[in-house]
Amino acid sequence: MTEYLILFAVVFAINLLPAFGPPTWSVIVLFGLTTDLPVFGIVPVGAAAAASGRYLLAHGFRILAGYVSQETKDNLAAARHAFEKRKHHGWAALGLFALSPVPSAQLFAAIGLTNIRILPFTAAFFAGRLVSYSIYAGSAHLVAEELTLADTFREALTSPWGIALQLLMLAMLVALVRIPWARILGPAEEKQD
Repeated sequence: MTEYLILFAVVFAINLLPAFGPPTWSVIVLFGLTTDLPVFGIVPVGAAAAASGRYLLAHGFRILAGYVSQETKDNLAAARHAFEKRKHHGWAALGLFALSPVPSAQLFAAIGLTNIRILPFTAAFFAGRLVSYSIYAGSAHLVAEELTLADTFREALTSPWGIALQLLMLAMLVALVRIPWARILGPAEEKQD
């Protein structure tokens, strides 16, 4: 039981990071290789911890959105309204989001800032992580033969492509806040609670 709690705590903490966290799959692989925990136990615990961490991250950004200027609030409301009025785009985004290899921290930050409903994205994220973590945990021994875990962490944190992708995602998050969506899309009709 202690190993499951440690797994949950580590994965949860990593998924609270808004950027530059180590890949969660590497922690899943580590636990698959170094503990006696079964894959069918590691995967749902890891996915639940990751989804819980991202959910809380989005809520943190939702709180942060309360401290921005009224103009920024209006712009974020316009962006949310444009997203929500195109329901088919929302379903496509959920589907893409569920299995996307793109870093998810900034996506959850954007969801929190724009006050979009967090739970559907968290559920899609959880479902996608159940699939991807099952693949990683199931092939942990193959991965271990190719790379050591230290190499994986080092690569994730020092790779020029990984750093560039994180910086691009952060730039897109800043752009979300800075672009005058209310002027481009028109003001939101009503604010959601």
